Amino acid sequence: MSWGNSYPKEYHLFLEKFHKGEYYECHDLLEEIWLGEKQNRFLQGLIQLSVALYHYEYGNVKGARMMLKAAFQYLEHYRPKHWGLDVEELCHHIQVCIAHLPNRDVLSLEEAKSHPLPHFRLSFDPSGEGMPQG
Repeated sequence: MSWGNSYPKEYHLFLEKFHKGEYYECHDLLEEIWLGEKQNRFLQGLIQLSVALYHYEYGNVKGARMMLKAAFQYLEHYRPKHWGLDVEELCHHIQVCIAHLPNRDVLSLEEAKSHPLPHFRLSFDPSGEGMPQG
């Protein structure tokens, strides 16, 4: 897959959906790109982050914890910046979310809504380091 000096449209849509909290859609958008280049661990980390946040929204703390840890393991290798994202900051936020998780495996929907994970935005600079090479 070749994108020249631009990001895939699905990546831009992912960023928009992420900031709206539409994590299931985030997963689907990135998976479209990832299926074309399964060796891309950066995309895999973002997919797992999206899945983690989606799991937590529905009270699956165990799944969220597992996916947050996996996302961190994939993304930490792309510090400080990659594909225009401040990965250093993102990894910090992932660690904050992990620390914020309750010491339980499951929450009710009401508990998950009343105790949300700390909100964060992805810091994106389209001229940033780590442009896709395709």
